[in-house]
Amino acid sequence: MTSPDDLPDSRPRFAARFEDRIHRSRAKRAIKRGKSPWVIPYIGYGTTEWIRVLGRVLYLRPDTSEHSRFRPDVEEVSRVRGWRTFTSLYVPYQKVAVLVDDEPVAEVVADRGGVIDSIVRVALNPGWHTVTLRVEGAEVSHAPVKVMDPHAKVGVLSDVDDTVLITALPKPFVAAWNSFVLDENARRATSGMPVLYERLSKKHTGTPFIYLSTGAWNAAPALSRFLARNLYPMGPLLLTDWGPTHDRWFRSGREHKQRELKRLAREFPDVKWILIGDDGQHDESLYHEFAKAHPNNVAAVAIRQLSVSQAVLAGGRSKARLHRDASGVPWVYGPDGATLAEELSKHDLL
Repeated sequence: MTSPDDLPDSRPRFAARFEDRIHRSRAKRAIKRGKSPWVIPYIGYGTTEWIRVLGRVLYLRPDTSEHSRFRPDVEEVSRVRGWRTFTSLYVPYQKVAVLVDDEPVAEVVADRGGVIDSIVRVALNPGWHTVTLRVEGAEVSHAPVKVMDPHAKVGVLSDVDDTVLITALPKPFVAAWNSFVLDENARRATSGMPVLYERLSKKHTGTPFIYLSTGAWNAAPALSRFLARNLYPMGPLLLTDWGPTHDRWFRSGREHKQRELKRLAREFPDVKWILIGDDGQHDESLYHEFAKAHPNNVAAVAIRQLSVSQAVLAGGRSKARLHRDASGVPWVYGPDGATLAEELSKHDLL
């Protein structure tokens, strides 16, 4: 006899269908108001043979403040509250043409949430390039792409929340205030971290910087503007999508980070990553697992220690000091970028 626990849970599937029904209704109203599909480009990365194209297709009215709000290349956006980015209306399964040097190289398709995340075959030199994304009937969008130097041996992979900016996640009320209410220009960089990242970029020529977060793609434009405003090195954001799927209520942020870490190890087998995070959530345990499984892909782990009050807001201090020597990978700790820089210098990484 089959127990109720053995039966598939139909509730997530129902939630996904309900979300789709609401979305179709909103899309019809948006089209009547003159909105159309537009590509919001995100920073991509790749090698001399392929690039990972990232972006999202939204229903927007062009030449308005709404359109500017979702563009990561707009430097100054006046008093944007976080909640506005979460009211965006995505375009599912939209076809998007990808052009390099004005020559079509591929056609990609956005996913159910309007997110573009596709591998495109190219032949490009190392460095920064601009890829053009085009939806029929709309102006083109230009996506910056970092083509990794094949000789680069060290990369930097950084968490975002409470590592490069102060968010005090994941306590729900504090997280809601920081994500939905706070003016994006009021967000603060973590002490000393921009200087640390700049020093790392100068120490290791051609160092790729990748920012890995459990945050939603909705926040990508605001995060890109924050990084630029605080002089962090430019690099792709690897975020995730929120909401129900056909088999679960919410996507797992932990699984998202695990998946992206494994992907980077596979895509860049000769790169050793400096993994930077904080001790308020799961960064230590995730980096510990990755370092044990891929010791040849980790140069060091740098953990920013939260203050007592920050740790309480973020859900408690980690017990992962035992990870320090478990994989043979150097682990360094410090409350700010200056201390982490001093510790990394002891391992000849700065």
